[in-house]
Amino acid sequence: MIKVSVLYPNSESATFDMDYYCKTHLPLVADLVGEALISASADLGLASVVPGEPPMYIAMGHLTFESVETFKQSFGPHQAVIAADIVNFTNTHPVIQISNITQ
Repeated sequence: MIKVSVLYPNSESATFDMDYYCKTHLPLVADLVGEALISASADLGLASVVPGEPPMYIAMGHLTFESVETFKQSFGPHQAVIAADIVNFTNTHPVIQISNITQ
């Protein structure tokens, strides 16, 4: 299995609406990609490892799929719609990483 992590960088001007993300954006993604999506979760950044410093990422979203191919086939046709919704919950530009789940 693979995990697609969408990391939203933090900054002094960064905003993120976690309520919208969890109640609207993630369900939108789930509806569009269908049964290919095994699981989805969201994390809100709390702190850095350095005391007193803010977290590197204001938020993170994680999507699990069976394979990179399954992700591409299910996500690709809907990429524009999913990307267009980003402005509704954040003013950041996400960083995306695809990882192999080893355990």
